[in-house]
Amino acid sequence: MNSLISKIIFSSIFLLLVSSAYANGVKNIDNLELKQLMESGVAVIDVRAPSEWNKTGVVKGSHLLMFYDDNGKYDLNNWLKNVAEIANKDEPVVLICHSGGRTKQLSKYLTSVVGYKEVYNVKRGIAHWIKKKNSVVMPN
Repeated sequence: MNSLISKIIFSSIFLLLVSSAYANGVKNIDNLELKQLMESGVAVIDVRAPSEWNKTGVVKGSHLLMFYDDNGKYDLNNWLKNVAEIANKDEPVVLICHSGGRTKQLSKYLTSVVGYKEVYNVKRGIAHWIKKKNSVVMPN
């Protein structure tokens, strides 16, 4: 029950923060745009839990950087530190999750609170990527 309450509180904080700040650096993208960004070298971060990566596979070349674990726990400071090692605030970065919900919130947070200038959210996530027969690899 604590993990559910924790998720609700965290989601509420996200909504309050992003509703008061215009996240003009977030762009929702589709599979074609994801492919183009990957080809141009933009880093892709998969925020799902390891159990999800192992169930579906991941987009080849993506950085596996879980936000919520299977119990709904997260470590925001550690996650932000790891994101910064992948892309600095002036570099574009793509976030992907199962269906785009988690990454929509995280993308807005990165732009409106942390100061990232260009964050791309894969709007229908890995589920749509797989549905459209795009390839995945199993995580290492």
